[in-house]
Amino acid sequence: MQIKQLSIFVENKEGRLAEITQILAENEVDIRALSLADTTDFGILRIIVNNPDVAVKALRDKGMTVSLTNVIAIGITDKPGGFAQAVKILSEADISIEYLYAFVSRSGGTAYVILRVENNEKAIEVLKNAGFAILTQSDIYDL
Repeated sequence: MQIKQLSIFVENKEGRLAEITQILAENEVDIRALSLADTTDFGILRIIVNNPDVAVKALRDKGMTVSLTNVIAIGITDKPGGFAQAVKILSEADISIEYLYAFVSRSGGTAYVILRVENNEKAIEVLKNAGFAILTQSDIYDL
């Protein structure tokens, strides 16, 4: 139940993000979640899309540097402490979080988080055992 995430190298120059999102739009790729981390000269755009293979090909065909990474997506109760519980469970299982980002859905009462951890399989197991919903690729596309 891992999710494919695109990581795209983005030069910090005017119009670059617009170019990337236009390429995705022209190829009917829908962005479901995203995160952008930057430095002075460049950034890394991390996105979850409805069709990762089409997105990778379209972006690479335009000369973009793109990689695919397996991440996990969890649903947590949207209330104070919901996320803290998930982080605590991972910490107690000695699973480090490399990075994460949240995204919104149309359904109320549940918050969603994308996690990049050192061991996806172990993280999925401990989170499932603790009652957290682990999302699939199609779950995310249907939100």
